[in-house]
Amino acid sequence: MLQGVMLLWFLLTALSVAFVAIDIRSTPESRVLKWGFVLLTLYTGPVGAFLYVLGCREPLEGMHERYVAVTWRQVLGSTMHCVAGDGVGILAGAVIAGPLLLHGPTEMVVEYALGFGFGWTIFQALFMRQMAGGSFLRALRQTFSSELLSMNLLMAGMMPVAAAWRAAVPAAEDPLRPEFWFAMSMALLAGFIVAYPMNWWLVTNGLKHGMMTVRPKAESTPKAQGHDMAQAGPGDPSMEHGAGQGAHSKRATGLQVVGMAVLSFVALAAGVALGLAIGP
Repeated sequence: MLQGVMLLWFLLTALSVAFVAIDIRSTPESRVLKWGFVLLTLYTGPVGAFLYVLGCREPLEGMHERYVAVTWRQVLGSTMHCVAGDGVGILAGAVIAGPLLLHGPTEMVVEYALGFGFGWTIFQALFMRQMAGGSFLRALRQTFSSELLSMNLLMAGMMPVAAAWRAAVPAAEDPLRPEFWFAMSMALLAGFIVAYPMNWWLVTNGLKHGMMTVRPKAESTPKAQGHDMAQAGPGDPSMEHGAGQGAHSKRATGLQVVGMAVLSFVALAAGVALGLAIGP
């Protein structure tokens, strides 16, 4: 039964990734978010493709700015960006843990460290450094707290699901087996769901951006809404942002950020405890 479900899942995932990778080329989104949607679809199969069509794909020519300005789509972009970047590091950690026979807390630490490290330094600070005036160090400072809060919730959702799959299907511990990749897909999908509310708070309090619109200068229109934003994503000298979606007048105070950080670590601790309790 499981073999048939996995075969169908991997087939749908391959078709979904191909569709998103081809179709998103014509979507006026920033380059880094385009790659993010491809990675998300690679992790979550048809769910990722559905989210791309529903949340980012331009419904009519010239309407992308208004289409993605809705808050839930902004949050979708923010959460997707987190899962796409952190997921690379988390998967790398899980693959490394297998041959090294790392289990339990040690494996969780490796996955968290690599996930946070890649998501923060590469997908957040490096790829989005133009939004910080081109300074990588400034981008690191500006994205640290938002990346930390989002990552904590992502891992809190992932760990119990991954542990449950490995307990039920021992082959899911082996990176050379399809069960491993299926289990990690389900875990990343669960992490996406759990991280979404935190990203809602981050976006609506001005700590993270969501979707953006990037068009060639010749195609920019006065329909753009919001504030102009600096170019995001490396290597787009011929592009400019048509809209600065995700800008909110409401700003979180330092005390609020600390409070949410505490809440995120409580959630992370609960996820770790549950994962260890479920795990083999």
